[in-house]
Amino acid sequence: MSRLLLDAETIRALADILTETGLTEIEIAEKDSRIRVARAPATVQAFAPAPVAATPATAPTEPVQAAATDPARHPGAVKSPMVGIAYLSPEPSAPAFVVEGQQVAAGQTLMLIEAMKTFNQIKAPRAGTLRLLLVASGAPVEFDEVLAVID
Repeated sequence: MSRLLLDAETIRALADILTETGLTEIEIAEKDSRIRVARAPATVQAFAPAPVAATPATAPTEPVQAAATDPARHPGAVKSPMVGIAYLSPEPSAPAFVVEGQQVAAGQTLMLIEAMKTFNQIKAPRAGTLRLLLVASGAPVEFDEVLAVID
């Protein structure tokens, strides 16, 4: 059996990384061994939009409203392909790759996600206007989390 699986210090170090970064799971592999440390994600409270006075309507607007308030349902949602740390610029003193309201081209870099000391470019899947940028630079992101919305 590999020393990696028996090393409690390594497991504690990985658990500390989870706590420091806010990630919910981390995995390392070495030759024919691997360790995965996971914890239940913290409960996140979302802010609901302020209630709006009811107005008479002839057609139901619920599906349209759900798509407008839930970025994950938007057809232009850009989701994270991995767990990591998001960076909105190539270096701390450089301007951001993109800003909300900007026109973006298909394949244009929107941000970087650092995972396992590798910076991965997150590119626009299609051309359009960047309507929402849902992450802050230096923030941890989860797999399949919505990062941005392009109209």
